[in-house]
Amino acid sequence: MQHNTDILIIGGGAAGLSLALRMADTHHISLISKGILREGSTLYAQGGVAAVLDPKDSIKSHVQDTLAAGANLCNEEVVRFTVEHGAENIEWLIEQGIEFTRTSNNKEYHLTREGGHSQRRIIHAQDASGRAIETTLEHRVRTHPNIEIYEHHNAIDLITSTKIGHGDNNACLGAYILDRKFNRVEVFHAKHTILATGGASKVYLYTTNPDTSTGDGIAMAWRAGCRVANMEFNQFHPTCLYHPDAKSFLITEAVRGEGGILRLPDGTPFMKKFDKRAELAPRDIVARAIDHEMKRLGTECVYLDISHKPAKFIIRMFPTIYQKCLEFGIDITKEPIPVVPAAHYTCGGVITDINGLTDVKQLYAIGETAFTGLHGANRMASNSILECLVFAQAVSKHILKQAKPGANNIELPLWDESRVTDSDEEVVVTHNWAELRRFMWDYVGIVRTDKRLRRAKSRVNLLLKEIDEYYGNFRVTSDLLELRNLAVVADLIIQSAIDRKESRGLHYTLNHPQLKEHPENTVLRPRGYTHK
Repeated sequence: MQHNTDILIIGGGAAGLSLALRMADTHHISLISKGILREGSTLYAQGGVAAVLDPKDSIKSHVQDTLAAGANLCNEEVVRFTVEHGAENIEWLIEQGIEFTRTSNNKEYHLTREGGHSQRRIIHAQDASGRAIETTLEHRVRTHPNIEIYEHHNAIDLITSTKIGHGDNNACLGAYILDRKFNRVEVFHAKHTILATGGASKVYLYTTNPDTSTGDGIAMAWRAGCRVANMEFNQFHPTCLYHPDAKSFLITEAVRGEGGILRLPDGTPFMKKFDKRAELAPRDIVARAIDHEMKRLGTECVYLDISHKPAKFIIRMFPTIYQKCLEFGIDITKEPIPVVPAAHYTCGGVITDINGLTDVKQLYAIGETAFTGLHGANRMASNSILECLVFAQAVSKHILKQAKPGANNIELPLWDESRVTDSDEEVVVTHNWAELRRFMWDYVGIVRTDKRLRRAKSRVNLLLKEIDEYYGNFRVTSDLLELRNLAVVADLIIQSAIDRKESRGLHYTLNHPQLKEHPENTVLRPRGYTHK
């Protein structure tokens, strides 16, 4: 089956949904989602969106805070561009119907503060901001006549002119998509394709992310001929709820922003030993401090305590966390929350320009999939959804400036599975998935060494070969596609970590603890890369 569309958006989080809504009045949109539309990282974001909204705040301050958190690797032009477009994108969200939390007098929006920020500038919807944004945008997308939604569809690979032998000027013409309901591969022919698939934190054993975060867009773009950058900078959120029955539940940084204290099992605070900003230090510092104390003491977790605040304040500010913790027998108004670090955000990704355009013509990347230069060596809290919104706006403007879309006149080849069979060895996929996530956690985690990275590289090379052989012989499944992409992304992370001979931001290695005087981005180029 073949589909023709103006714009193919792969991914249904804040980036993909906001772009769809900005483009749908003038273009036909096909929106691809691996699961149900809302199931992605945006839904689970708690903190909010950083933007300069308070008269006491300033663009300069937000820029400086972002540059400091990024450990001298941010692109200042991109940081300024993003921050300057923050307030108008918040206004756009409010126009879409998102109800952000107001102050007690109901006259203005309540702004909270998170690690790395010198001002209160996080606009939020209590402690479930991502849910408010995702569900509101989802409703508007579902009711727009120009947007077709394809849920339970996995993108397999991008179709480029180079791959099908149509000239040497590499352009994206669409994608092969697996319809899981009918177990068939369909061709989507598009004038513009946008990767908005999120990050790759499922490459790690412990993560705050949902199961969809398997690096699909990054892997597909790499195979299509795009460069990637800074894949070694994997952000580990310092505070994920530690409980045997709690799966990937994040404790928002706003808990620390509102006075939460990190304590050892005996109740001793410890963050001031590591940074003068204590609990409000950037995430990389807090995560390493927790990791250090857990290893030093041999303990399974530390504790985040906000019980010294009034109970009414805690319940009003953090109703979702309060209720979730109660389900596990933890009353956060009376006792501390057991927490551990977990993989949270992919700061690197597919290289784009300020319009969201990649190295491949007609192919864009936005959100966590992309490397814009905003985050540098460490993403500052609540700049993530801001980036999704600002660059979705930038992509929409770039496409709208171009000529009005005409007919698709290049015939795309159908998916060929004439030489593959159904597999009776899917245990291989399960085993490889588990092995990959375990060695990435053990060898390419919060603290790294040259020896650990070499071990990881040796193992991922074997896995890539085995997965490639399996992929070539059997019909594709959702699990196989995700494993294939995760293995590619794991290799990119490991190679990037090996290449960086210093400790900076989220990349901390015992063999190279120093900082280089003139840091550079880690740029990887696919085999045969030529950019025209």
